[in-house]
Amino acid sequence: MNEAIRSSVRDRAPDCCEYCRAQARFSHDPFSVEHIIPISKGGIDDLENLAWSCIGCNNFKFTAISAFDLVTTQMTPLFNPRTDIWNDHFRWSADFSEIIGLTPIGRATLVRLQLNRPGLVNLRGVLKAAGKHPPE
Repeated sequence: MNEAIRSSVRDRAPDCCEYCRAQARFSHDPFSVEHIIPISKGGIDDLENLAWSCIGCNNFKFTAISAFDLVTTQMTPLFNPRTDIWNDHFRWSADFSEIIGLTPIGRATLVRLQLNRPGLVNLRGVLKAAGKHPPE
């Protein structure tokens, strides 16, 4: 993938993971361009199929496009940053340390991508105290 595409995806995100909202500038791991619909499942290298993702979300998503929602007991599509609005499917906990899934898509994505990994929750608390979380 060329640097122009990477830059476009990163800038559109504004340098935050489009799933867990981790900020790249505070991450010890590099972020990557992730295929929303994996190539192995018919996805293409089009900007509309690419998302800026932290390594954790990218690894937990892997080639998944759906996951089980515990409330509806149904397989549900994962959150798609190109067609879904984050605030429609997620909200922050009162202390802004955890993400709460509001819909089947939000809940299924929360579990599959482990959006409240311990390291993320801890970092969000530190960044909130420093006035740098949540990202806009």
